[in-house]
Amino acid sequence: MDVKKRKKIILIMLDTLMDKPFQKALKEESLPAFSYFLEHAQYFPEVVTPFPAISVNVESTLITGQYSDRHGVPALVWFNHEENRIINYGTNVIELLKLGLSKGIYDALYRLNNEHLNPSVATIYEDLHQAGKTSASINALVYRGAVPHQLKVPGLIRFFLNMKESINTHAPDEFVYGNLARLSSCRKYSCIWNKYGFNNNFSVQEFTCLIKAGKIPDFSIVYFPDHDKNVHKRGPMDVKGIKEMDLQLKKVLNAFPSREQALSENIWLLMGDNGQAVVGDSRENSLVDLRKLLSPFKISKLRKGVQAEDQIVLGMNLRSCFIYSLKPEAVPLQKIAEVLQEDSRIEMIAWKEEQYIHVISGEKEGKLKFSKNGNMSDEYNQHWSLEGDPHILDLTVEGKEIQSGNYPDGLMRLYSALHSHKGNYIIASVKPGYEFIGESTPKHNNGASHGGFHKDDSLIPMIVAGTSTKPEFMRIVDLKRWILNLIERDGDYNEATAGKIKRNS
Repeated sequence: MDVKKRKKIILIMLDTLMDKPFQKALKEESLPAFSYFLEHAQYFPEVVTPFPAISVNVESTLITGQYSDRHGVPALVWFNHEENRIINYGTNVIELLKLGLSKGIYDALYRLNNEHLNPSVATIYEDLHQAGKTSASINALVYRGAVPHQLKVPGLIRFFLNMKESINTHAPDEFVYGNLARLSSCRKYSCIWNKYGFNNNFSVQEFTCLIKAGKIPDFSIVYFPDHDKNVHKRGPMDVKGIKEMDLQLKKVLNAFPSREQALSENIWLLMGDNGQAVVGDSRENSLVDLRKLLSPFKISKLRKGVQAEDQIVLGMNLRSCFIYSLKPEAVPLQKIAEVLQEDSRIEMIAWKEEQYIHVISGEKEGKLKFSKNGNMSDEYNQHWSLEGDPHILDLTVEGKEIQSGNYPDGLMRLYSALHSHKGNYIIASVKPGYEFIGESTPKHNNGASHGGFHKDDSLIPMIVAGTSTKPEFMRIVDLKRWILNLIERDGDYNEATAGKIKRNS
């Protein structure tokens, strides 16, 4: 008797793929690989990312099936209250040098996955290992699994920094982390100019090794990082990087005996990780300098670290920022919020007090206060209590029903960001057209940026081929449970009886 071959799931994360430029590219460019997938796929143009829409937060949400209030990785940059220092996983070299390059690299290489990502929340790789399934992470930044691995630190980094040659970590069965952890013996991509293998070519090289060897695991995440820099530089409608990604996808398809076999034996999920909003060309107007706005307060300097006289720490995340009060009795959060509210470029300012979250805006009058577990429900069946003006968060309220507008899943994403880590802090976000800057932050005027609360930052497309099912809700936070059920049910499943593989999923 023939036994049906169980489908593998291949998730390719295409950094900064967005619907509008993707549709533009499909009309103006030749994209044979994307077009082939679309001929056999469902297309979902608006999948909601977590907030802030930054890679480490997005990936943590994807592999845990939880927002940051549970998985514990707030953003690319945040203030660790217990260690009294800024955590920066890699905005740019200048900031890392000021904060301490050794600490910054070790945060990214080790602490992110082994300490900061909540150990009590299972990743999809850990769930699959427990269920006797196999998995792979190819160049993803957040990868924690159940199998011991080693990261081999390049000699050039060890030459300048006091770091060991190898770092022990835990990852999926098949694990690639640039040239620090690799599968193949092909070209090494070892120098700094090609990012030590953190590029599309290396991701394709390593994953096609698994395809050709017939060793594709039950579930794989393959990360294509390159398009992000194109959009930062050229703006959100850039299509050059999309055409380059199509060429890489073509190489992946060509590694199979046939394209038909590639689709018939696998479920494919092709998706972005975050959107980007345009940033205007005027440095003076488009770049919102928080040092100037918050000049009444003493802001901690990166190189000096937190000093006794400091009042505020800034956790800069491009179009959003965590603003920490080190002395909440002398500098209450509401006082900081009122200063920020004077700038009309800031569309959202929020902080928590006990069980309530307070929200004001620099562009709208009024205020909103909300808490969890009230008698009103949103489109994701989450329950809330609202007081004040819902238009602050562009919410439409009809009876007991709440509908999001420009800030998709706004209540839960804001709630999670404000419960993601310890400390007294505000989180603020600027309107499209603008970007926050601080002491040494990257600047993308006349280009694009992300990390904001707006839908331009927060919606990404997803192509699904090989299954007729879809997640319960179109959010990255809902994908883990759906993927686990796909693996359990082999592609098509009954939602009412699904869910055998579960831990914290």
